[in-house]
Amino acid sequence: PDCLWVLKQLYDKGLVYRGVKVMPFSTACNTPLSNFEAQQNYKDVQDPSVIVSFPLLEDEAVSFLACTTTPWTLPSNLALCVSPTSSTSRSKILFRLQESFYLQIYYSVLITCVFLFYRFSGNTLKGKKYKPLFEYFIKLSICKQSGAFSVVVDNYVSDDDSTGVVHQAPYFGADDYRVCMDYNIIQRDSAPICPWTHLASSLLCSVCPQCFQDADKNIIKWLKDNGPLVSSSSFKHSYPFCWRSDTPLIYKAVPSWFVRVEHMVEKLLDNNRKCYWYGESVCDLCADQSHMFTARVTDDYEEVVCVGSTAELEELTGAKVSDLHREFEDAFPADFIAEGIDQTRGWFYTLLVLSTALFGKPPFKNMIVNGLVLKMSKQKKNYPDPGLIVQNHGADALRLYLISSPVVRAENLRFKEEGVRDVLKDVFLPWYNAYRFLVQNVQRLREDFLYNESTASVSDNIMDKWIQSFTQSLIQFFRDEMGDYTVVPKLVKFMDMLTNWYVRMNRRRLKGESGTEDCMRALETLFSVLFSMCRLMGPFTPFITELMYQNLRHLIDPASVEEKDTGSIHYLMLPHVRYTLVICFIFWSTLGHVIRDRKTLPVKYLLKEVLVIHQDPEVLRDIQSLQKYILEELNVRQLTLSTDKEKFSIRLRAEPDHMVLGKRLKGLKSEELEIFQRTGSIVVDGHELRLMYSGTPSQYEAHSDAQVLVLLDVSPDQSMLDEGVSREVINRMTCSKPGHLVPSDEITVYYSSQPVEEYLDKVIQAHTDFIFSFSHD
Repeated sequence: PDCLWVLKQLYDKGLVYRGVKVMPFSTACNTPLSNFEAQQNYKDVQDPSVIVSFPLLEDEAVSFLACTTTPWTLPSNLALCVSPTSSTSRSKILFRLQESFYLQIYYSVLITCVFLFYRFSGNTLKGKKYKPLFEYFIKLSICKQSGAFSVVVDNYVSDDDSTGVVHQAPYFGADDYRVCMDYNIIQRDSAPICPWTHLASSLLCSVCPQCFQDADKNIIKWLKDNGPLVSSSSFKHSYPFCWRSDTPLIYKAVPSWFVRVEHMVEKLLDNNRKCYWYGESVCDLCADQSHMFTARVTDDYEEVVCVGSTAELEELTGAKVSDLHREFEDAFPADFIAEGIDQTRGWFYTLLVLSTALFGKPPFKNMIVNGLVLKMSKQKKNYPDPGLIVQNHGADALRLYLISSPVVRAENLRFKEEGVRDVLKDVFLPWYNAYRFLVQNVQRLREDFLYNESTASVSDNIMDKWIQSFTQSLIQFFRDEMGDYTVVPKLVKFMDMLTNWYVRMNRRRLKGESGTEDCMRALETLFSVLFSMCRLMGPFTPFITELMYQNLRHLIDPASVEEKDTGSIHYLMLPHVRYTLVICFIFWSTLGHVIRDRKTLPVKYLLKEVLVIHQDPEVLRDIQSLQKYILEELNVRQLTLSTDKEKFSIRLRAEPDHMVLGKRLKGLKSEELEIFQRTGSIVVDGHELRLMYSGTPSQYEAHSDAQVLVLLDVSPDQSMLDEGVSREVINRMTCSKPGHLVPSDEITVYYSSQPVEEYLDKVIQAHTDFIFSFSHD
């Protein structure tokens, strides 16, 4: 009923008409395809290219040479077309051809002597009659009354078209159809005449098999045996194939029902501007597809009745019809729709045409355009089994991989199962471990834990403030981006901040080693962040968030939840933003990690000192508040802060690339280098400089960004090396997974040391307390 109502409205507006157009046609599915369907499946193929002679009726000693790459269309030839301005010549061997083609025809068919008698323009050939190759169309009265088998002139023929004479098969080419219509060779209202479907000639029966391309060899052989063939070769080109049957398409004149579109181009463009998509070209829309996948418009044209409602259909048929039409005016236009980028000229275009024709307004306000996953075909099975991917890695990992990929930005993606595995490893396992760590420590607390966002105490701990602040910024960012219909990969990056920074650096607090009250503040903070994450990630990872929520909901005070139904995470609204300041100083520790990586110094090995230099004393005070975490994160004994780089013999110098810059760039002034330090870039004589630090004492290694300079004391020290070895021992004791242990399980550790390894025994004995304390971490 919906389709009937739409068709009735279009019909009453005079927008539906019966016509004939040359369209992509699938011989396997026996149906026309839209242009955007035809563009979905192009392949490189090898096809024949032939040059055929057409004798002139007034002088059969003279022939036109026409080139075609579709020999199977030659039985449908009705005209020859030339350019009105091209220079055409008559040669001694009595061929009419484009003058620029003489050299090519010489090498192709080994014509040894070609002399030009005279030259003339294409217009002088207009109306010249020639002898057709096949007699099928000669017997039809419609061709006797028209200007068939004559030369026509059109600008679409160019000097690049081989011989300059193009054979016209109007029912198998859009330009051919248009030109022959202009010259009254065929009629707009007449049904297409196709030798392939009207094989009345025994000759055609003998050369025309079922598949159109299979006829090429037979036709070329017939042309060679009967004389018209001048030259035959092959060439490689891109050709459209049916996306359903994977068979080659033809362009064929097909009678069908169409919806008039061209008259409302301006209105379409106006409605385009009200949406988030754009279409550059429009043409009349085909309303009838005759394959098995859609309902056909009847092809019995003796009586045409357009039905516009279920009641009208019941009256005409005398049978009861259920009303399947759902009212949608209140929800129209849609807030958003989603489809692949290949549908910008397909479904999106069709919706806009119908909505503009029926209601004069766009059908949607917003749209999400997805890119395409490359090299995946249901027919060829050249893709990993989605069922196995879900079974091995989980549906949530697959979803998050796709929505974090270029596909959501309307770009293409080459799918890799390793990407799904990485999402599971880098996102879900750390996330789940943080959730499990929370549950274990809530149980270990042995006190009633009931989270209430409105009554929870505000923690004074700098790390609690930082992760809460970062979470609120994420919530705000999430709301802004989703308001613009953009899925944000920043959700994934946040997981690294939570697990690799907050949880790892607050493990002792979360275990209660700093007291019950501080433990409670840390657990409330971690619970708040995980609860917010579950609500944010619910739409993208529905299964793991539901699992976590069902296991955490008994820890939530029902009075703190606004929703009446709290049975599922998907019943809860997104969290509201609680505005706080974002603390970002912790990221400066990453500069120290860069130095360690550069010097190949693992974090397990203790260093003496980290030196931070910044010109702003207020910034240094903020860094001082993070001293405990910086020392632990970088594994150093001492943090030194300063605003005076001269005190540590720090100075800037230019280090030119001698292959490019030369010695002349070493004369930069100190003021110029100070600007370089502040801005991070400087251009000298069109050359780019790189920033390096020199003059640091030999025990320091430096690294910086545009704001802060960090130096690590990397000088060796035996006591620090011993502590590093003790940390290696601790690392070897981490065996909870193979032993099926939980962090609260007590274990006994045994070790043995060979005489040659007395050093290891001494280190363990000297650091027993240290090892014991860290083994509980």
